[in-house]
Amino acid sequence: MDEPLWIDEHAPSLADIPQEEVRDRLRDATDEPVNLVVYGPEGAGKTAAVRALAENAHADPDNDLVELNVKDFFGMTKKEVSEDPRFAQFISSKRRRNSSKADLINHVLKESASYPPVSGDYNTIVLDNAEAIREDFQQALRRVMERHHEATQFVIVTRQPSKLIPPIRSRCFPVIVRAPTPDEIGGVLRDILEAEDVDFDEDGVEFVAGYAEGDLRKAILGAQTTAEQEGEVTMNAAYETLQEVGADDEIESMLADAEAGEFTDARSTLDDLLVDEGMSGEEVLEELLRVGRARYAGEDVAALHELAGDVEFDLVQGNSDRIQIGRLLAELGRDA
Repeated sequence: MDEPLWIDEHAPSLADIPQEEVRDRLRDATDEPVNLVVYGPEGAGKTAAVRALAENAHADPDNDLVELNVKDFFGMTKKEVSEDPRFAQFISSKRRRNSSKADLINHVLKESASYPPVSGDYNTIVLDNAEAIREDFQQALRRVMERHHEATQFVIVTRQPSKLIPPIRSRCFPVIVRAPTPDEIGGVLRDILEAEDVDFDEDGVEFVAGYAEGDLRKAILGAQTTAEQEGEVTMNAAYETLQEVGADDEIESMLADAEAGEFTDARSTLDDLLVDEGMSGEEVLEELLRVGRARYAGEDVAALHELAGDVEFDLVQGNSDRIQIGRLLAELGRDA
């Protein structure tokens, strides 16, 4: 997609969150900085809901909200952490030279929590994809939460709350974000299509909502793809578009580059799929297997599935999409 993504352009306010019980629970959390564990399936709208909470709670959310995607943050190198513009103000040149990566990450967490709010009484720190936090870092996080509970609200977002250590879970109120129903998804799509001045009919909206299977993010991207390709979201337009949605050319190019040992090019295509196209790691892996079954035969297909099985296990555990699929690509090009 060349146009801005609708999931970003039409991020919901607190009042626009489709699940009523989530709206009510988050409104209660704006009165004082209570810590939260927000959990639910992929695509249910967890991150969007938390951003809506911050917009509602802070007069200046750009400064009083610190958002860390754990998959990316804990996957950074020491150099990347120290040079990231979000954290550079916290890290002196001496600390950069003398600290390990683990020390830098712990330092960033402590400094982010202790930094005075710009416009209100407290900061909000969001840790997204928190199932990827190692237990030793969770212990460090627990101590930071205890020390700065009066001026910092921690919002921990995860698909797997069982991955969090009990001392963290006990310090947070749970907010369950269930998958939205087709009717709730349809309401979101109608609002977006009207705002974008895209023609649609009820059958088209219902088709896209059903196609998404409870994944709000997938529904919005599907509606945008249909609108860009067909100029409208009707039953016929959505059926023709979404039955053919895929990334065959990109996947083919990525596999070819990986096989040739052109790992930088393969990783660049992977980044395009994850960032520009908004695909999840699981979606990229599914497409990669589909294209791979047509591209390879015999033992090569078996080897690809074996690699994919290992990667899928790590993705389910909450590890970085980019790192894990990148590992598969590196294995494909190992003998190049």
